Amino acid sequence: MVNKVILIGNLGQDPEMRSTASGTAVANLRLATADRRKDRDGNWTDHTEWHTVVAFGRTAENVAQYCRKGKQLFVEGRLQTRKWQDRDGRDRYSTEIVADNVRFLGGRGESAGYSAPSPMGGGYGNAPAPQQQQQQSSAPANGGGDMPYAGDDEDNIPF
Repeated sequence: MVNKVILIGNLGQDPEMRSTASGTAVANLRLATADRRKDRDGNWTDHTEWHTVVAFGRTAENVAQYCRKGKQLFVEGRLQTRKWQDRDGRDRYSTEIVADNVRFLGGRGESAGYSAPSPMGGGYGNAPAPQQQQQQSSAPANGGGDMPYAGDDEDNIPF
């Protein structure tokens, strides 16, 4: 069986940081992806889908430190549904993406190519460390890795 999610989207708000009882860092992200479709009249319309993403450990720390609203991210992970109870004791369910790998993509003048390591796999790949990025002005936009660069297609940004 396979449970894999791959998204490229933009942060809708700054990451929210917290810690578990054992001290593990947790970052909650709201990621927007856009899809362009033709309607019945032949006009193009944009459809934005919002995703809840959760990152843990070092990945969460890096996302909180380097990402802000509007930042374009590549997220690879798995779907997970959690059951919880609201204030009235009713069962509620939340479906979210648990990030195994997060890569920071360029755009809007931001540095590109840094890939946050994950406690569950992933890693830096061929991307330079954050302090090396400032010194390397001729680095490829995708950090030299094998993932294709999403580009600066401003028409696909949902906000």
